[in-house]
Order: sequence, then C-alpha cells, then structure tokens
Amino acid sequence: MKSLKGRDLLSMADLSPEEVLAILRLAADMKSGDTHVRCERVLGLLFQKASTRTRVSFSVAMYQLGGQVLDLNASVTQVGRGEPTIDTARVLDRYLDVVAIRTFEQKEIETFASYAEIPVINALTDLEHPCQVLADLLTIQEEFGALNGLTLTYMGDGNNMAHSLMLGCALVGMNVRVACPAEFMPDAAVVAAAQKLAGDRTDVLITQDAQLAAKGSHVVYTDVWASMGQESEAQSRVPLFQPYQVNAEVMELADPSAIVLHCLPAHREEEITDEVLEGEQSRVWDEAENRLHAQKALLAMILGVD
Repeated sequence: MKSLKGRDLLSMADLSPEEVLAILRLAADMKSGDTHVRCERVLGLLFQKASTRTRVSFSVAMYQLGGQVLDLNASVTQVGRGEPTIDTARVLDRYLDVVAIRTFEQKEIETFASYAEIPVINALTDLEHPCQVLADLLTIQEEFGALNGLTLTYMGDGNNMAHSLMLGCALVGMNVRVACPAEFMPDAAVVAAAQKLAGDRTDVLITQDAQLAAKGSHVVYTDVWASMGQESEAQSRVPLFQPYQVNAEVMELADPSAIVLHCLPAHREEEITDEVLEGEQSRVWDEAENRLHAQKALLAMILGVD
C-alpha cells in the first residue's frame, strides 16, 4: 500500500502496469469490505470546473478513510481573484496532506505540483482524466475478471477521456480503439505515448470508422460531444458526431458479452441513446459508484497508510 507514497498522479502515464493493478486490487478489497483503512489526513479540492461525481466521490472517500475535506473552489478562495498558481501551491502545501485539482490546462496542474511537496492528483484537466479511468478499469475487471486481452472502443470526441483511456488500456494489456471525426482526433503526442506503452502486447487504433472500431469490442465507451468550456460548440458538432452515437446498431457489432460505459453526465439521444444507457449491457451506474472505491484506494496508497 506504500508503493505510491508521496507521489503525484497527473497522468495515467505516471503509473506502471503493476501500480495500476495494485490500485484496482485494493479498491476491490475495500469495496468488498475485506480491507479497512484509516487515514486521518486532510484533502483539499481545488476545482475550477463544475463537478458532481469527482467532488462527491473524493469527499466521501476521504471521510470514509477517517480524514477531512476542504472544498477550495475558486469562488471562496483567492484563486478566483487571480492569485498565481505558484503562490497558492506553496501556501496550501503547508496546510494540506494531499490536493486534488480540477482545472483547464494540464500545464497549470503540472506547475502546481512543481511548487508543492504534497501529492497532487489530477481530478480532470482538458488533457486527461486519470481518476475516471481507474474507476473504468475497476468496472471492467468486475465484469470480465481480468483485463489483459480485452478490447475497449471509445467513440466520440478525442478528448481527455480518450487520452486517459488510451494510456490506461495500454498499461493493463487491453486493446483500445478510438473512433472520431477527422477534425476531433486525439492529441498525437498522447497517441504516441499510448502506442509506446502498448508495445507489441496490444493495439492502439485511431480511426474515423465507427463500425470498424465497434466490431467485436468488449467495452463500448462514450462521452459528451462537447466538453466543459466547449458548450457553445455543442449544437454545431452534432451532425459531425452523429455517426459515432452509441446505439443498438453499434452494440450489435460489439461482442455479445460487451458492456457500455459513459463517464457522465450523459446527453441522452446525442452521444448515447436512452435505450442503451438504461439497457442490460450498461454498467454506467456501477462505473459511477466505482469512482468512490478507486479514489479511496488511490488516496490510501498515495498517503502511505498502513
């Protein structure tokens, strides 16, 4: 449980395959009640974007560990009045034991981490969402028993979810396919990093062909077509993204045992149909619950609790 003690988690690529699996084992043991951990520490949540699941799951996780949480959103701190990141980082470093940050630019969280000695966790940036992917992998593991050799297909915008899923799947030996319109492909540097992590073990496929990507897949995953900060573009994107909707026809192409995941919130009848979201193959609500268990395990390991 001490392997991550004092470490930052800014990207899925900060973890080794063994560390990802260790987090998932601890999360499963905590969820089942086989392992109980106490951690009387203080977690700060420094969020500059709206949040439901991330905010609540981190808060409940820390409370269940026996610690406390301070909600440091911009409206109640000097961050909202333009205090520089480097100043905020050095002050909070002297008060808190760990901080989870949700912001826009990846560079901002990297700057914060470089000025703070306490562990810094990426609770979402425009580039990555690693905590969500830990919960996703836990959900897939619960369903299939093992991760190695499975295929996950992500359909939609080549955004932060696509990035962290590529890296996370590559780490645990899963094939990953990302199907996007040509104008919304994932970041080339992240694709290259995922391919390097995958090596010869698994495939990382980037395509515009949604049907090709879905064929035989064990996990079909989607996200909103316009992320936070892009809401003004939402309606103009619909025609481009319509071929990437997760619907009954797509699920017919997937493996018969396939499950559906969505990081939420969902825009029903846009990126996913109500029929699929509420259908027998959906594991979306288990996935949402697993944010709590995955993050509780992550906190315990980062704080080095015995």
